[in-house]
Amino acid sequence: MKLFPKNLHQPDYRFIVTLGAIIVFGLAMLSSASAPEAYQKFGDTYYFLKHQIFYGLLPGLLVLVALAFINYQILKRFAFYMLLASIVLLLIVFIPGIGSEFGTAKSWIIIGNFTMQPAELVKLTFLIYLATWLENRGEKKTSDFTEGLIPFITVLGVVGLLMMLQPDFGTLSIIACMALIVYFVGGGSIKHIIGIIGLGLILVYILMINSTYRAARLTTFLHPEMDPQGIGYHINQAFLAIGSGGFWGRGFGLSRQKFQYLPEVIGDSIYAVIAEELGFIFAAALICGFVYLMYRGFKIAQNAPDTFGKLLAVGIIAWFTIQTFVNIGAMVGLMPLTGVPLPFISQGGSALVVAMGASGILINISRQTKEY
Repeated sequence: MKLFPKNLHQPDYRFIVTLGAIIVFGLAMLSSASAPEAYQKFGDTYYFLKHQIFYGLLPGLLVLVALAFINYQILKRFAFYMLLASIVLLLIVFIPGIGSEFGTAKSWIIIGNFTMQPAELVKLTFLIYLATWLENRGEKKTSDFTEGLIPFITVLGVVGLLMMLQPDFGTLSIIACMALIVYFVGGGSIKHIIGIIGLGLILVYILMINSTYRAARLTTFLHPEMDPQGIGYHINQAFLAIGSGGFWGRGFGLSRQKFQYLPEVIGDSIYAVIAEELGFIFAAALICGFVYLMYRGFKIAQNAPDTFGKLLAVGIIAWFTIQTFVNIGAMVGLMPLTGVPLPFISQGGSALVVAMGASGILINISRQTKEY
């Protein structure tokens, strides 16, 4: 297994160009959406944009380029250790003085000026471990209850438990859905998957009836008109932003909701600002961009040279697609609010670096596909 394999063809440039366009668009919208909050808190309207560039984009580019050229099959050797390190990081967030809360979740590690959200890294490391494990198991063992289902549930359960303790159910839902898709592609029994989904729904119900804020989110989703100044405030302000944008939008930089009316304008609500400023046409174009990115990703997976590459590609593009759907779906009222950021668009250095690293792996696989 060579570190830098030879005789590779050109990468999937259509995937690269689409990804680059989404990232550049995201930076432009972040500069607009974050300006009022940045000026109020730091006296610099470009503070969050600079932070995203220096702590997200630039290190993300380095990671992307490195993983685009280093043979992705090397990752199999370190899969277990990367997952173990990620689990340790998930435990560190509970250490007083190091772990930090954001909203209702204790999901950040802060040491001096260094900040990190381990859950973002777990998305990638868990996927690499799962793809490695499934390739080694083979479809026959994977479909078996004892040798396939039980070990899969055990590893997913360990990660899931740590995520629930934070709690970060939005990220956990992304990881669980991604894992189930990869498990199915790797040979998992459809009966076992249906069983897992059923148990998951029961668990969600139990957690919901025992948590006031989770029950409130479901109530808001079903009846957004209820309590518009209380539990329904966030979603109603998002609806107002999207609706006021109309077809053409108010114009770049002219959002009204970003002036401390709409919560989380630089995080999970940024799509509402995009729709308000640029209107339906650009909001729909962004969705089309993500759909095309998904299409190119699945083409890469379809022609991957080995099972590991296929499972990795499927998992990465499923992760991006599910997270995009969950974020935008929440903003337009198709899903409950979960606090999940929009990939490559929302503010967050950890999320951008990890997502760009995963994209680098996809590019690497595209350079080794059987057909191009």
